[in-house]
Amino acid sequence: MGKRNSQRKSAAMFDSDDDSSVTSSSTARSDLMSVSGAEDVQFVQDSLLDQALDALDEKRGSTREKALSSIIDAFNSNMQHEFVEKKFATLLHQCLASIKKGSKKASAKEIALASHAIGCLALTVGCGDNAREIFEESIRPLDESLTSRIDVSKTPSLLECLAIITFVGGNDQEETERSMDIMWRVINPKLGSNVVAVKPPASLIANVVSAWSFLLSTVSNLKLNSKNWQNSISYLSSLLDKEDRSVRIAAGEALALIFEIGVIDKFSAELDSASDTTQGSKPLESYIFLQGLKGKVINQCKNLSTEAGGKGSAKKDLNSQRNLFRDILDFFEYGYSPDISMKIGGDSLQASSWSEMMQLNFIKHFLGGGFIKHMQENEFLHEVFGFSPKRKYLNTNEHRMSGGEKRMFKSPNSFLNKARTQSLNKQRILSEGRNFGHYAVGVVDEEA
Repeated sequence: MGKRNSQRKSAAMFDSDDDSSVTSSSTARSDLMSVSGAEDVQFVQDSLLDQALDALDEKRGSTREKALSSIIDAFNSNMQHEFVEKKFATLLHQCLASIKKGSKKASAKEIALASHAIGCLALTVGCGDNAREIFEESIRPLDESLTSRIDVSKTPSLLECLAIITFVGGNDQEETERSMDIMWRVINPKLGSNVVAVKPPASLIANVVSAWSFLLSTVSNLKLNSKNWQNSISYLSSLLDKEDRSVRIAAGEALALIFEIGVIDKFSAELDSASDTTQGSKPLESYIFLQGLKGKVINQCKNLSTEAGGKGSAKKDLNSQRNLFRDILDFFEYGYSPDISMKIGGDSLQASSWSEMMQLNFIKHFLGGGFIKHMQENEFLHEVFGFSPKRKYLNTNEHRMSGGEKRMFKSPNSFLNKARTQSLNKQRILSEGRNFGHYAVGVVDEEA
């Protein structure tokens, strides 16, 4: 009975048509920190997450979507270690239920939100048994959903989720390569059994190439399958001629990464180790072909680094493209790797290779507004990027409410106001219970 009551309350909260009654947990945190103590804030945050988790059982899709959005906001605004420790498995399987084909009639939006929530969960738990469970439980549903390709709008989040869970929970290179193959088949079905005649849109191609490159950046020992690498490089080279700028940029970064990890150098070493002409003929052909491809790519990069732009071309985007391909040219011709620096609070986070830069950019894009918080407090990301913040960043006393936030908090219909009132009432009841124990217990039982 208690669980059903809890779910009804959750449904009412996340189903409300009044926008003022539903707010992100980041806003909740800011408002409450301005008017209440840390214990109240933690109580309301835990309550929000518990209610959102209960709401994932509701039949109405919009209710589940709002609940997932609330969960994602909570993971972005704080490291939810305590919640994850208690509710890790429940959250994972509720999100997977939204993704699995043939389960609830989930919308593309719900599938995208559930995928993103799983990725946030993986980054929060870091390496370990929980990350491993996320990977093992999620890989097949993600593969099946990507293969079905019912709605292209859900695919980017599925790809990002697959990339993140493999990055965190994959144990070896074979598992990474399996995930990369799943991604590749989405836009290049010739390499798999899922042959689809529909031409993928440019945005999907860019998303696949970025996710594929992100995982490639983690591979240390490449398998020298010359045909696969020739196909991959040829395909990426063809993308440099596409009209869509995001596709060209993603392909350029992928090619720079491929040459940084030494594909041609490895074929050259294999050629040098061949003991006779017969054994060396195939490596020699592959080496010559790859050298020819590299020459073609260099010429394409030269053209893209000086592109004049076209009608309606955004100047900022054009400059980004030019700068990127100048960097790629410097790398191809002189061996210079990119060197970028990013401020995280008062500390500097640096990347000095294509691999590091692409990992940093991918995770920054995935976390969005939660990137700074995670880089400050997420020990897994500290380990990945060799980043050690000099101090903790506690902003509990630094936030000033805007006029809109004050109105939202003061509104009698505000969920935050209701949650805070509920918290204070429970504290009052508990306090009174010290003197009137039987009365307090009766009130609590009645509320439950």
